[in-house]
Amino acid sequence: MLNKELFKKGFRLGSLFCIIALSLTFLSCGEQEAAGASKAAAALAPAGPATPPPDTTPPVVAAPEPERFTIIGVGDMMLGTNYPSASYLPPNGGSAMLADVRDILAAADITFGNLEGTILDKGGTPKRCNNPSLCYVFRSPESYVKHFADAGFDFLSIANNHSGDFGATGRERTKAVLKEAGIAFAGLAGTDEYAVVEREGVKYGLCAFAPNSGTCSIHDLAKARQIVGKLEKECDIVIVSFHGGAEGASHQNVPRRSETYYGENRGDVHKFAHAVIDAGADVVFGHGPHVTRAMELYKSRLICYSLGNFCTYGRFSLNGPAGFAPLVSVTVGRDGAFLEGQVTPVYQQKTHGPKIDSQKRAINTLIELTKADFPETELLIGKDGKLTAKE
Repeated sequence: MLNKELFKKGFRLGSLFCIIALSLTFLSCGEQEAAGASKAAAALAPAGPATPPPDTTPPVVAAPEPERFTIIGVGDMMLGTNYPSASYLPPNGGSAMLADVRDILAAADITFGNLEGTILDKGGTPKRCNNPSLCYVFRSPESYVKHFADAGFDFLSIANNHSGDFGATGRERTKAVLKEAGIAFAGLAGTDEYAVVEREGVKYGLCAFAPNSGTCSIHDLAKARQIVGKLEKECDIVIVSFHGGAEGASHQNVPRRSETYYGENRGDVHKFAHAVIDAGADVVFGHGPHVTRAMELYKSRLICYSLGNFCTYGRFSLNGPAGFAPLVSVTVGRDGAFLEGQVTPVYQQKTHGPKIDSQKRAINTLIELTKADFPETELLIGKDGKLTAKE
């Protein structure tokens, strides 16, 4: 009996050991299978995002905007004369003469105008006239140069029929006063044929011509080409001014031939303007007729054949077309070629200097005259005064 019990206990213990062993075997196999499955799953799982190679493509750099330079040109200026009487001077020392257009003038990179007269407090020998009714002499007080400087004028032409109104004394004092004010000038034969100024690294050259004694001659095209050619080599942008053509309302058209006025040859302004552009000029500003004349684009360069009376106080007739004028702003590239422009129309009355003209008479006149005189031109003039080139 005892042996049977021992046998049963032994059998039970053996069975238990077998069960435990089998369990451990199964557990071990399960762990191995799980580990194998994990390794297989890991092998089958998609790899994580790979680090891309560095981009060696050079960055795209936007092309720089083309360089643009704005030049303003206006016509005849004589802010008042103390000869023959101080009664021909404006009130308050002329301080308000350019007030209404000062901000426009000063906004350009370069501002140009024609100084019609001398700057001299007193003295000098007034020119003698065969016909006093047709002869005027102008002598502005030296303090008036401040008005030009405050308005931003960089260049003034002294090539005209009034720069010698008070002889050598008047010319020399005018030059000295302009130099003191930092305003460049040009137009006297042999001494002051051209001027150069530099603004923000850009060199601008100016030369000026007229049909009058002592000035650089509008008739001598060879000399004009020589002066312009010299400036073209030295400067980035070359501005040419001329004082020429017959005067008055009956001479608003450009005839493309020499013009005579009261027996004086006033030049062939069309031939002259084309010649100086051929020699290297980038902008041509004309004045002298005291009225507005047409504009033209020639070889992508702007020609203004007459900018009229801009600021002429006291002794100038301002009747009809003599009383309004264009203020012309032209934008050019570094090579001097025309890009665009804008005409601001102004008008004068006996009591004040230039004011903005709501009637836009100068613009309307330019449109009409340019169509009549230069139908072939590439220049377009909008009713708002915008200047563009035909595409």
